[in-house]
Amino acid sequence: MQENKKALVLLNMGGARNKDELKMFLTNMFNDKNILTVNPLLRKMIAFFIVKSRLDEAWTNYEEIGNASPINPLTEKLVNKVNEKIGEYKTYQMMRYTPPFAKDVIAQMKEDGIEEVVLLPLYPQYSTTTTKSSLEDFEKHAKGAFETRVIEPFYKNEAFNNCIIDEISSQTNFPQDFNLIFSAHGLPQKIVDAGDPYEKQMIEHVEILTSMLNNRGMNFKSINLAYQSKVGPMKWLDPSLDEMLTNFKSENVIIYPIAFIVDNSETDFELAIEYKEIAEEIGVNEFKVCKCVNDNDTFIEAIKNIIK
Repeated sequence: MQENKKALVLLNMGGARNKDELKMFLTNMFNDKNILTVNPLLRKMIAFFIVKSRLDEAWTNYEEIGNASPINPLTEKLVNKVNEKIGEYKTYQMMRYTPPFAKDVIAQMKEDGIEEVVLLPLYPQYSTTTTKSSLEDFEKHAKGAFETRVIEPFYKNEAFNNCIIDEISSQTNFPQDFNLIFSAHGLPQKIVDAGDPYEKQMIEHVEILTSMLNNRGMNFKSINLAYQSKVGPMKWLDPSLDEMLTNFKSENVIIYPIAFIVDNSETDFELAIEYKEIAEEIGVNEFKVCKCVNDNDTFIEAIKNIIK
Protein backbone atom coordinates (compact mmCIF):
# COMPACT_ATOMS: atom_id res chain seq x y z
CA MET A 1 0.00 0.00 0.00
CA GLN A 2 1.18 3.51 -0.81
CA GLU A 3 2.70 5.09 2.32
CA ASN A 4 1.82 8.56 1.15
CA LYS A 5 -1.89 9.21 1.54
CA LYS A 6 -1.92 12.24 -0.79
CA ALA A 7 -2.51 12.14 -4.53
CA LEU A 8 -1.93 14.69 -7.27
CA VAL A 9 -4.29 13.98 -10.16
CA LEU A 10 -3.60 15.50 -13.59
CA LEU A 11 -6.83 15.96 -15.55
CA ASN A 12 -6.95 16.18 -19.33
CA MET A 13 -9.17 15.30 -22.30
CA GLY A 14 -7.28 12.26 -23.56
CA GLY A 15 -6.39 11.13 -27.05
CA ALA A 16 -6.66 8.09 -29.28
CA ARG A 17 -4.07 5.31 -29.38
CA ASN A 18 -5.79 3.61 -32.35
CA LYS A 19 -8.90 3.94 -34.53
CA ASP A 20 -11.16 2.23 -31.98
CA GLU A 21 -10.08 4.73 -29.35
CA LEU A 22 -10.64 7.59 -31.78
CA LYS A 23 -14.25 6.41 -32.13
CA MET A 24 -14.43 6.23 -28.33
CA PHE A 25 -12.97 9.73 -27.99
CA LEU A 26 -15.42 11.31 -30.44
CA THR A 27 -18.39 9.40 -29.01
CA ASN A 28 -17.64 10.41 -25.44
CA MET A 29 -16.81 14.00 -26.32
CA PHE A 30 -19.96 14.69 -28.30
CA ASN A 31 -22.09 13.00 -25.62
CA ASP A 32 -20.66 15.40 -23.03
CA LYS A 33 -23.39 17.81 -21.88
CA ASN A 34 -20.74 20.52 -21.50
CA ILE A 35 -19.77 20.19 -25.17
CA LEU A 36 -23.20 19.82 -26.79
CA THR A 37 -25.54 21.89 -24.65
CA VAL A 38 -28.81 20.35 -25.89
CA ASN A 39 -31.24 17.81 -24.40
CA PRO A 40 -29.81 14.30 -23.85
CA LEU A 41 -31.78 12.53 -26.59
CA LEU A 42 -30.88 15.12 -29.23
CA ARG A 43 -27.25 15.13 -28.04
CA LYS A 44 -27.06 11.34 -28.43
CA MET A 45 -28.44 11.56 -31.97
CA ILE A 46 -26.10 14.38 -32.96
CA ALA A 47 -23.12 12.52 -31.45
CA PHE A 48 -23.98 9.39 -33.42
CA PHE A 49 -24.16 11.24 -36.74
CA ILE A 50 -20.98 13.26 -36.07
CA VAL A 51 -18.99 10.13 -35.23
CA LYS A 52 -20.41 8.20 -38.20
CA SER A 53 -19.62 11.02 -40.64
CA ARG A 54 -16.24 12.13 -39.24
CA LEU A 55 -14.48 9.00 -38.01
CA ASP A 56 -12.79 7.88 -41.23
CA GLU A 57 -11.69 11.39 -42.19
CA ALA A 58 -10.43 12.06 -38.67
CA TRP A 59 -8.44 8.82 -38.71
CA THR A 60 -6.58 9.85 -41.87
CA ASN A 61 -5.29 12.82 -39.84
CA TYR A 62 -4.01 10.46 -37.15
CA GLU A 63 -2.27 8.36 -39.79
CA GLU A 64 -0.13 11.41 -40.57
CA ILE A 65 1.11 11.62 -36.96
CA GLY A 66 1.95 7.96 -36.43
CA ASN A 67 -1.54 6.46 -35.85
CA ALA A 68 -1.83 7.79 -32.30
CA SER A 69 -2.10 11.01 -30.36
CA PRO A 70 1.19 12.06 -28.71
CA ILE A 71 -0.74 13.08 -25.58
CA ASN A 72 -0.54 9.59 -24.04
CA PRO A 73 3.23 8.89 -24.00
CA LEU A 74 3.95 12.53 -23.16
CA THR A 75 1.53 12.52 -20.22
CA GLU A 76 3.03 9.26 -18.97
CA LYS A 77 6.47 10.91 -19.01
CA LEU A 78 5.04 13.91 -17.18
CA VAL A 79 3.46 11.72 -14.49
CA ASN A 80 6.72 9.77 -14.02
CA LYS A 81 8.75 12.96 -13.64
CA VAL A 82 6.30 14.49 -11.19
CA ASN A 83 6.38 11.28 -9.14
CA GLU A 84 10.19 11.47 -9.09
CA LYS A 85 10.46 15.15 -8.20
CA ILE A 86 7.40 15.91 -6.06
CA GLY A 87 7.60 13.23 -3.39
CA GLU A 88 4.81 14.60 -1.22
CA TYR A 89 2.20 13.13 -3.58
CA LYS A 90 1.59 10.03 -5.63
CA THR A 91 0.71 11.36 -9.07
CA TYR A 92 -1.96 9.92 -11.37
CA GLN A 93 -3.36 10.93 -14.75
CA MET A 94 -7.09 10.92 -15.44
CA MET A 95 -8.50 11.42 -18.94
CA ARG A 96 -12.00 12.55 -19.83
CA TYR A 97 -12.72 10.75 -23.12
CA THR A 98 -10.18 7.90 -23.37
CA PRO A 99 -8.43 5.71 -20.78
CA PRO A 100 -7.35 6.05 -18.06
CA PHE A 101 -10.92 6.96 -17.06
CA ALA A 102 -11.97 8.50 -13.75
CA LYS A 103 -13.72 5.40 -12.43
CA ASP A 104 -10.64 3.23 -12.94
CA VAL A 105 -8.14 5.73 -11.54
CA ILE A 106 -10.35 6.34 -8.50
CA ALA A 107 -10.56 2.59 -7.88
CA GLN A 108 -6.76 2.42 -8.04
CA MET A 109 -6.39 5.37 -5.65
CA LYS A 110 -8.68 3.68 -3.14
CA GLU A 111 -6.61 0.50 -3.46
CA ASP A 112 -3.48 2.59 -2.88
CA GLY A 113 -4.93 4.01 0.32
CA ILE A 114 -5.19 7.59 -0.91
CA GLU A 115 -7.11 9.90 1.42
CA GLU A 116 -6.35 13.43 0.17
CA VAL A 117 -6.50 14.50 -3.49
CA VAL A 118 -5.24 17.59 -5.28
CA LEU A 119 -6.87 17.97 -8.69
CA LEU A 120 -4.79 19.81 -11.29
CA PRO A 121 -6.76 20.34 -14.52
CA LEU A 122 -4.17 20.62 -17.32
CA TYR A 123 -6.10 23.52 -18.82
CA PRO A 124 -4.40 26.86 -18.03
CA GLN A 125 -7.61 28.80 -18.70
CA TYR A 126 -11.02 27.78 -17.36
CA SER A 127 -13.81 26.61 -19.64
CA THR A 128 -17.01 24.73 -18.96
CA THR A 129 -16.04 22.48 -21.90
CA THR A 130 -12.75 21.41 -20.34
CA THR A 131 -12.18 22.22 -16.65
CA LYS A 132 -15.81 21.94 -15.52
CA SER A 133 -16.35 18.75 -17.51
CA SER A 134 -13.28 17.03 -16.05
CA LEU A 135 -14.05 18.10 -12.48
CA GLU A 136 -17.65 16.91 -12.75
CA ASP A 137 -16.41 13.59 -14.11
CA PHE A 138 -14.14 13.15 -11.08
CA GLU A 139 -16.86 14.11 -8.60
CA LYS A 140 -19.37 11.77 -10.24
CA HIS A 141 -17.14 8.75 -9.66
CA ALA A 142 -15.36 9.76 -6.44
CA LYS A 143 -18.65 10.36 -4.58
CA GLY A 144 -16.93 12.22 -1.78
CA ALA A 145 -14.43 9.42 -1.06
CA PHE A 146 -11.48 11.82 -0.70
CA GLU A 147 -10.66 15.13 0.89
CA THR A 148 -10.27 17.12 -2.32
CA ARG A 149 -8.65 20.42 -3.30
CA VAL A 150 -8.99 21.85 -6.81
CA ILE A 151 -6.22 23.99 -8.34
CA GLU A 152 -7.62 27.13 -9.94
CA PRO A 153 -6.71 28.16 -13.53
CA PHE A 154 -2.97 28.87 -13.50
CA TYR A 155 -2.49 31.08 -16.57
CA LYS A 156 -1.23 33.90 -14.32
CA ASN A 157 1.47 31.75 -12.70
CA GLU A 158 4.87 33.28 -13.39
CA ALA A 159 6.83 30.02 -13.24
CA PHE A 160 4.49 28.44 -15.78
CA ASN A 161 4.60 31.47 -18.04
CA ASN A 162 8.40 31.46 -17.95
CA CYS A 163 8.24 27.94 -19.47
CA ILE A 164 6.21 29.34 -22.35
CA ILE A 165 8.55 32.29 -22.86
CA ASP A 166 11.55 29.94 -22.87
CA GLU A 167 10.01 27.82 -25.64
CA ILE A 168 9.09 30.85 -27.75
CA SER A 169 12.54 32.38 -27.35
CA SER A 170 14.16 29.08 -28.44
CA GLN A 171 12.53 29.46 -31.86
CA THR A 172 14.45 32.56 -32.99
CA ASN A 173 17.24 34.97 -32.10
CA PHE A 174 15.54 37.63 -34.22
CA PRO A 175 12.01 38.12 -32.87
CA GLN A 176 11.70 41.43 -34.72
CA ASP A 177 11.57 39.38 -37.93
CA PHE A 178 8.59 37.26 -36.78
CA ASN A 179 4.90 37.66 -36.06
CA LEU A 180 3.89 35.66 -32.98
CA ILE A 181 0.44 34.08 -32.91
CA PHE A 182 -0.95 32.53 -29.75
CA SER A 183 -3.33 29.88 -31.09
CA ALA A 184 -6.11 28.73 -28.76
CA HIS A 185 -8.63 25.96 -29.27
CA GLY A 186 -11.84 27.60 -30.47
CA LEU A 187 -15.19 27.68 -28.70
CA PRO A 188 -18.71 28.34 -29.98
CA GLN A 189 -19.67 31.96 -29.33
CA LYS A 190 -22.90 30.88 -27.62
CA ILE A 191 -20.93 29.14 -24.87
CA VAL A 192 -18.98 32.33 -24.17
CA ASP A 193 -22.20 34.38 -24.31
CA ALA A 194 -23.65 32.04 -21.66
CA GLY A 195 -20.91 33.13 -19.24
CA ASP A 196 -17.92 30.91 -19.99
CA PRO A 197 -14.78 32.94 -18.98
CA TYR A 198 -12.45 31.24 -21.48
CA GLU A 199 -12.14 34.12 -23.96
CA LYS A 200 -11.62 36.72 -21.23
CA GLN A 201 -8.92 34.63 -19.56
CA MET A 202 -7.28 33.89 -22.92
CA ILE A 203 -7.02 37.61 -23.73
CA GLU A 204 -5.60 38.31 -20.28
CA HIS A 205 -3.08 35.48 -20.67
CA VAL A 206 -1.81 36.91 -23.97
CA GLU A 207 -1.45 40.33 -22.32
CA ILE A 208 0.61 38.79 -19.50
CA LEU A 209 2.86 36.90 -21.93
CA THR A 210 3.29 39.96 -24.13
CA SER A 211 4.51 41.96 -21.14
CA MET A 212 6.91 39.19 -20.14
CA LEU A 213 8.29 38.94 -23.67
CA ASN A 214 8.84 42.70 -23.80
CA ASN A 215 10.61 42.60 -20.44
CA ARG A 216 12.98 39.99 -21.87
CA GLY A 217 13.65 42.16 -24.91
CA MET A 218 11.71 39.78 -27.18
CA ASN A 219 10.10 42.43 -29.38
CA PHE A 220 8.13 40.63 -32.08
CA LYS A 221 6.91 42.37 -35.21
CA SER A 222 3.39 41.68 -33.92
CA ILE A 223 1.75 39.56 -31.20
CA ASN A 224 -1.69 38.13 -31.89
CA LEU A 225 -4.39 35.80 -30.57
CA ALA A 226 -6.35 33.49 -32.88
CA TYR A 227 -8.57 30.42 -32.52
CA GLN A 228 -8.25 27.02 -34.21
CA SER A 229 -10.34 23.86 -34.67
CA LYS A 230 -13.71 25.36 -35.63
CA VAL A 231 -16.31 22.77 -36.64
CA GLY A 232 -19.88 23.18 -37.86
CA PRO A 233 -21.81 26.19 -39.17
CA MET A 234 -22.38 28.12 -35.93
CA LYS A 235 -20.37 31.21 -34.97
CA TRP A 236 -17.17 30.52 -33.05
CA LEU A 237 -14.68 32.82 -31.37
CA ASP A 238 -12.70 34.89 -33.82
CA PRO A 239 -10.39 35.66 -35.45
CA SER A 240 -9.83 32.14 -36.68
CA LEU A 241 -6.22 31.09 -37.21
CA ASP A 242 -6.65 30.69 -40.97
CA GLU A 243 -8.05 34.24 -41.17
CA MET A 244 -5.19 35.56 -39.05
CA LEU A 245 -2.58 33.95 -41.29
CA THR A 246 -3.83 35.90 -44.32
CA ASN A 247 -2.31 39.02 -42.69
CA PHE A 248 1.21 37.61 -43.00
CA LYS A 249 1.83 36.88 -46.67
CA SER A 250 5.61 36.95 -47.34
CA GLU A 251 6.26 37.28 -43.60
CA ASN A 252 7.50 34.95 -40.87
CA VAL A 253 5.21 33.42 -38.23
CA ILE A 254 5.72 31.58 -34.94
CA ILE A 255 2.71 29.76 -33.45
CA TYR A 256 2.39 29.00 -29.74
CA PRO A 257 -0.48 26.61 -28.73
CA ILE A 258 -1.58 28.59 -25.69
CA ALA A 259 -4.57 26.42 -24.69
CA PHE A 260 -2.60 23.18 -24.32
CA ILE A 261 -0.13 21.82 -21.77
CA VAL A 262 0.67 18.55 -23.57
CA ASP A 263 1.08 18.12 -27.32
CA ASN A 264 -1.80 16.31 -29.01
CA SER A 265 -3.45 15.91 -32.39
CA GLU A 266 -4.43 19.60 -32.41
CA THR A 267 -0.78 20.62 -32.14
CA ASP A 268 0.97 17.85 -34.08
CA PHE A 269 -1.56 17.55 -36.91
CA GLU A 270 -3.68 20.70 -37.04
CA LEU A 271 -0.95 23.24 -36.34
CA ALA A 272 2.19 21.54 -37.62
CA ILE A 273 0.64 20.01 -40.76
CA GLU A 274 -2.80 21.40 -41.64
CA TYR A 275 -2.26 25.06 -40.81
CA LYS A 276 1.26 24.91 -42.20
CA GLU A 277 -0.25 23.92 -45.55
CA ILE A 278 -2.71 26.83 -45.28
CA ALA A 279 0.18 29.17 -44.50
CA GLU A 280 2.10 27.95 -47.56
CA GLU A 281 -0.95 28.53 -49.76
CA ILE A 282 -1.26 32.08 -48.40
CA GLY A 283 2.43 32.69 -49.04
CA VAL A 284 3.69 32.90 -45.48
CA ASN A 285 7.48 32.82 -45.69
CA GLU A 286 8.56 30.88 -42.58
CA PHE A 287 6.09 29.01 -40.35
CA LYS A 288 7.19 27.59 -36.97
CA VAL A 289 5.13 25.81 -34.31
CA CYS A 290 6.30 25.75 -30.70
CA LYS A 291 6.05 22.65 -28.53
CA CYS A 292 3.84 22.61 -25.46
CA VAL A 293 5.50 22.53 -22.02
CA ASN A 294 4.95 18.73 -21.91
CA ASP A 295 7.30 17.07 -19.40
CA ASN A 296 9.85 19.89 -19.48
CA ASP A 297 11.86 20.00 -16.23
CA THR A 298 11.04 23.68 -15.76
CA PHE A 299 7.33 22.82 -15.95
CA ILE A 300 7.78 20.24 -13.19
CA GLU A 301 9.17 23.07 -11.05
CA ALA A 302 6.21 25.22 -12.11
CA ILE A 303 3.80 22.48 -10.94
CA LYS A 304 5.41 22.63 -7.50
CA ASN A 305 4.67 26.34 -7.45
CA ILE A 306 1.17 26.00 -8.86
CA ILE A 307 -0.02 23.44 -6.30
CA LYS A 308 1.44 25.16 -3.25
